[in-house]
Amino acid sequence: MKIFVKNILFLSIFITLLDHAFAQHQNVTGKNIPQKFHRVVSQTYKTDYLIYLPEGYETTSQEWPLVLFLHGAGERGSDIEFVKRNGPPRLIEEGQKFPFIIVSPQCPERTTWDNKLLITLLNEIVSKYNVDKSRVYLTGLSMGGHATWSLAIQNPERFAAIIPVCARGYSQDVYVLKDVPVWAFHGAKDDIVAIEDGKKMVDALEQAGGSVKFTIYPEANHDSWTETYNNPDIYKWLLSHSLEDRK
Repeated sequence: MKIFVKNILFLSIFITLLDHAFAQHQNVTGKNIPQKFHRVVSQTYKTDYLIYLPEGYETTSQEWPLVLFLHGAGERGSDIEFVKRNGPPRLIEEGQKFPFIIVSPQCPERTTWDNKLLITLLNEIVSKYNVDKSRVYLTGLSMGGHATWSLAIQNPERFAAIIPVCARGYSQDVYVLKDVPVWAFHGAKDDIVAIEDGKKMVDALEQAGGSVKFTIYPEANHDSWTETYNNPDIYKWLLSHSLEDRK
């Protein structure tokens, strides 16, 4: 049972741009004619991430469920130790054991979570580790909770269940998660992400016929994640769901 630090580089799809410029010669009418020049541009993604392998992973060939954890804005940067401040990485650092592979990437400073990067990272992990593809789960807090909603909405077929914590999202799009089990958490006194923002997502999903639970901590401000991730029931709840249940 270890946490490893990884450095990875991603290249996005190459984009071809068309530049218009005037040629040095003229046509028979004496007019300049624009010509097309092709320029190929690529974007490089770099991220550090922590990966936790459960006890027994290295001695068996079984496939394991996976949790992708997305931190909040306060853990952004280039020091991977920041990611251990909250959520599952903090609990692992304190000695807690989990029956999952847990992947915890770090968002660069002054940026927000990029869904292309996250799904590429997920694909990379699934290809390199013994992952049970029917039991891939997603959770995050605050900025990471917003990304949890967003990434799941863009890829509802990838996640067996999700847990967004103190998060807002795009309620007009959440209907696509009607078949994805969701358990959302929020503090009633949250002055960073208003509870109304979280409630909009839950209400819209319920109206779409989704399976959603909503836990409100009456006295909690923005930090609704400590109590959430310390609750063993959320991990049992995750493990109770599989993509096989949707067939």
